[in-house]
Amino acid sequence: MRHGVGTQRVLHWIAVHTLAVAAVLFFALPFVFLFLTSVMTDRQTLTPSLWPHEWRWSNYSDIFNTPGFGTWWRNTLIYAVSGTTLCLISSLPVAYALARFRFRFRGVALMAVIATMMLPPQVIIIPMYIFWSEDMGLSGTLWPLIIPLAFGDAFSIFLLRQFLLTLPSEYLDAARVDGCGELRILLRIVVPMIKPAIAAVALFQFFYCWNDYFGPQVYTSENPEAWTLSYGLESFKGAHHTNWNLTMAATLLVMAPVILVFFFAQKAFIEGVTLTGVKG
Repeated sequence: MRHGVGTQRVLHWIAVHTLAVAAVLFFALPFVFLFLTSVMTDRQTLTPSLWPHEWRWSNYSDIFNTPGFGTWWRNTLIYAVSGTTLCLISSLPVAYALARFRFRFRGVALMAVIATMMLPPQVIIIPMYIFWSEDMGLSGTLWPLIIPLAFGDAFSIFLLRQFLLTLPSEYLDAARVDGCGELRILLRIVVPMIKPAIAAVALFQFFYCWNDYFGPQVYTSENPEAWTLSYGLESFKGAHHTNWNLTMAATLLVMAPVILVFFFAQKAFIEGVTLTGVKG
């Protein structure tokens, strides 16, 4: 009997770890292919030989020396950092009001926020482009992408609201009894208690801004000085020939900051996503 139980445990261990190894290979192999291609010569790329004949580490220095790459990096950093900051500052008070205030048509306001998440940006891109280009004269800059985030983001508002619903009301009521205003309660009590949710929302927004291709393509395509990394990568593709080794090297350099940010913030990110939506 004990022998049968031991055999089952061994088989279970093998099955679990085999699936884990298979999952790791499934997600890691594309990155391995990306890296190996990035250090190949141009002639070897896209050939049956997957291992570099000559390790060309100079491909990465060639990318940094590419005209405009530093500008694209700066623009992407400005877009991601400022967009994330403005999104948090504007979305948190709205989420707090929808979660903790009792006012008329609160349900309608919440449904309006949720409805905006169902509206694809491509549906309103033409009138928005006309507004930013002809009325505001900001076409060819990053402002049409950054300014709207100062008025909140529907997904961020909804995610923060769901987390705020889990906070015990006793803490907030005690602060009100002590004479704290709602703004002070939000900054001194609520914000420290919802750091995991704020981290999750910040990471979602940062990743969106960093990887955004559609927005920069629409608003900055006419001005190379305002390009971001995601859009600037297109310049590595030629009409008749593409240097895939340089393209892969540039892609890795673009992905590296996102991977590092997630690696160091994954604990807060996972905690925020896990707790969000669990109403206590």
